[in-house]
Amino acid sequence: MPPGGSVPSNTPPFVRRRTEASRIRGRVLAVVTTGALATGMALAGAGAAHAADVTIDIVTINDFHGRLEGSTSSAVAGAAVLGGAVDSVRAENPNTLMVSAGDNIGASTFTSFIQDDEPTIEALNLMGLDASAAGNHEFDQGYEDLLTRVVPQADFPILSANVDGPAAIGELPEYSIEEVAGVRIGFIGAVTEDLPSLVSPAGMQGVVVGGIVDNVNRVADYLSDGDDSNGEADVIVTVVHEGAETSGPTTAITQDSVFGRIVSGLDGDIDAIVSGHTHQRYAGTVAFDPYQRPVIQAGQYSEAMGRLTLTIDPATGVISSFVPVVVPLSTQTSTDPVVWAPNYPADPDIAALVADATAVADVLGSAPLGYIASDFSRAQQSGGTENRGGESTLGNFVADVQLWSTAELGTEVAIMNPGGLRADLVYEQRDGITGDATGLVTYREAAEVQPFANTLVTLTLTGDQIKQVLEQQWQPAGSSRPFLKLGLSSALTYTYDPAAAAGSHITGISLNGAPLDPGTPVKVVANSFLAAGGDNFTAFTLGTDSADSGRVDLQGMVDYFAAQGSTPQAPDTAQRSVGVQLAASADGGYLPGDSAQLNLSSLLFSKGEATPPTAEARINGQLVGSGPIDPTIVDTLDEVGRAAFPITIPNGLAAGVYDLVITTPGTATTATVPITVTAVTATSGRLPATGLDASIMIAPAIVAALLIAIGIALVLLRRSRRHTPVRARVRSRVE
Repeated sequence: MPPGGSVPSNTPPFVRRRTEASRIRGRVLAVVTTGALATGMALAGAGAAHAADVTIDIVTINDFHGRLEGSTSSAVAGAAVLGGAVDSVRAENPNTLMVSAGDNIGASTFTSFIQDDEPTIEALNLMGLDASAAGNHEFDQGYEDLLTRVVPQADFPILSANVDGPAAIGELPEYSIEEVAGVRIGFIGAVTEDLPSLVSPAGMQGVVVGGIVDNVNRVADYLSDGDDSNGEADVIVTVVHEGAETSGPTTAITQDSVFGRIVSGLDGDIDAIVSGHTHQRYAGTVAFDPYQRPVIQAGQYSEAMGRLTLTIDPATGVISSFVPVVVPLSTQTSTDPVVWAPNYPADPDIAALVADATAVADVLGSAPLGYIASDFSRAQQSGGTENRGGESTLGNFVADVQLWSTAELGTEVAIMNPGGLRADLVYEQRDGITGDATGLVTYREAAEVQPFANTLVTLTLTGDQIKQVLEQQWQPAGSSRPFLKLGLSSALTYTYDPAAAAGSHITGISLNGAPLDPGTPVKVVANSFLAAGGDNFTAFTLGTDSADSGRVDLQGMVDYFAAQGSTPQAPDTAQRSVGVQLAASADGGYLPGDSAQLNLSSLLFSKGEATPPTAEARINGQLVGSGPIDPTIVDTLDEVGRAAFPITIPNGLAAGVYDLVITTPGTATTATVPITVTAVTATSGRLPATGLDASIMIAPAIVAALLIAIGIALVLLRRSRRHTPVRARVRSRVE
């Protein structure tokens, strides 16, 4: 142990601190494979002679997030197929390593989540993962949990050069050196500098997160300074939990982006960059003067893996090629219905592990969470299938829960996408759900509602940006679903015109019962998929102060039910959006006594949660119109519950703007739209009772009066002619 260094008793055994000009922590492991051994023997026989180039493959993954099970309805291949793909690469080339850019655990699906991600760690052990960067989700349960629980379970080092922890707990290694085929490959780990804002501060006491570039360069200097005592590597790869913002060509990575600044700032000692965090796919060379090097990221969730193929002369350390490629792990074989098939056979040992983990999850999933008084349902089509275009009690409930889960972060509004709701919460006991009973919600049932393990992201949107989000419910032309209805927390309501042009549907937004000003900032929470602009809700990306809370949506539901105890939760049957079309007045205002046609929609949920028979409209508390509600289901859209009736402006109203308040008696649904009442003026000539223009009424009267006058004049003229001489009459005609 170097002077000045000490290793706490609870520090993982592979952590070795070195106290030099600055501290460096490392792990060195010789990886001996059949190919490596044969090459080593050839090197020994050749002495100083140049050895033949060797090819080394580095399989990369990132953002696995505990996706143990594969899916036939998505590109997620699952742990067993991922393991089989790695087996396939090793069969091609025994000189193969495997590394991860982090977020192996955390934000996991139910089978892994309910078992504290232990099956995922074991699956990665079985795959032979050689090293992993620490991702932000590795810190979800705190730094101490990572050091004292996760690290001891992992057969691979979890690396981070830019995180320093409290001495009483210990520290993560900064690098790992793997020797294969006579080549020492150093992996330097780093985590996003946003880590403090992505996890709970309570679990990060005494933890310091430094800059990625400075710390990776510092470690790279040690690994390339010729001093074996502090670690030496022939090839250095940075494995960083940070990445480019979009998929596609690496030429799109710019130096003024977060990831671009990392790529351009790393020293020439860094030969390649394996990245993660942003869940994108890219592989290529980035050339920022004076260096160029391969960068790679392999998407997410075992949908793909990366493969870096390195060709190097072990004797000279000269790299002749370093080729990155992203390899899909499954292929879509059908579009109707959607079917995905794996591209590789499953690793049998990992498949057995996943089966065991699933069986355990079934038992753990029977744990009771809480109680409901009736169904919380998704919207449905007329044929009984799910309608993602309809308002639902489940979507609004999940939004309310997400707002509750992040209340201490200052959130004011929660927004939930309909595609994130995959099952209803059913009141009656369900067959096949272990431990279920009438009115009981089990862990498994809650997990089936939100199976994607998205995290909750907070951001600030202005009132105008919220309007843009709501406008984007009307999807772009050609979308498979023309309308996607967002679930909203109860404080946010709006009215809309279903017949308006694109971008002009939203007619009014209220927050806590008051109109929302376009410039007012509102702190919003949404799941990580939606917050990133998923489902064409790109207006979310306009927000500021975006921060991942690190809280999984499912855990929020679990905590919510726990807080309610034995009190059954009932769905809120109030509509949070109502379609309103009011016939326009002739000159922008209505007179007392005027009538206008009012057409309403989205007054009901589609599963009969509440069925008020009528809708009513009031001004100043006075009923001005009512009509029956048609409960017929309208497919695809949010138009269930339509009513059409005339309203009459009460007599005696002074000129001004009034609230037209729409309600459905028996529910808490309320929609308010402004209506302008004007006074009769000399210039307008309006007659209030009929609504007809007074000028139109006056004109016939004037004509009639003129006709009468002309008639009288003719009579008088005729009488005078009876007393005039003929000569005079004739003379009169010719004058």
